[in-house]
Amino acid sequence: MPQQIAALKASRWQTGIGLTLRGKTLGIYGYGRIGSVVAGYGRAFGMNVRVWAGEASRSRAAADGYVISPSKQAFFEECDVISLHLRLVNATRGMVTSEDLARMKTTAILVNTSRAGLIQDGALVRALEAGRPGMAAVDVYEQEPVLNADHPLLAMENVVCTPHIGYVTRDEYEVQFSDIFDQIVAYARGSPINVVNPGALRPT
Repeated sequence: MPQQIAALKASRWQTGIGLTLRGKTLGIYGYGRIGSVVAGYGRAFGMNVRVWAGEASRSRAAADGYVISPSKQAFFEECDVISLHLRLVNATRGMVTSEDLARMKTTAILVNTSRAGLIQDGALVRALEAGRPGMAAVDVYEQEPVLNADHPLLAMENVVCTPHIGYVTRDEYEVQFSDIFDQIVAYARGSPINVVNPGALRPT
């Protein structure tokens, strides 16, 4: 898309050939709130959706009618598009390895709108340089904000880069700030809500 748009602005017409989603295999890595929605989008586009995730998430995905890959290795080998949808915690940091990426097809694309830390440091750049996967679309980076135009991903014609804007919408901000305000008011009234460490509220 970026190359085609740039070509059109430069008075050139149809400078490349795109890819069709219908019939391709979409891999959803992490089947939570967002991953399950993206799986539905893939199904709507006529894609064959496969899932790899933790055991409980795989069970939910199977119950929703999605195919579960027999292994992580097979997941990376068989998918045409892999979209990451995991939270970044100690257990998931670096979960996508150089070896995983090297198993991807030369025609495959890796999409990461979750967190850059899910992939081993530097592994995506090296993998793209080696040609597996052949393409990537990223909205997240190991160091943010990216204010250096020399960032290696920005120099690659096979990568679409956006500046972590997946959540930057007016609607999302209204929801976030409304939730934050409600939590502050509840705390001030002595009835905290959405407490992730309730033990801290118990008197000592």
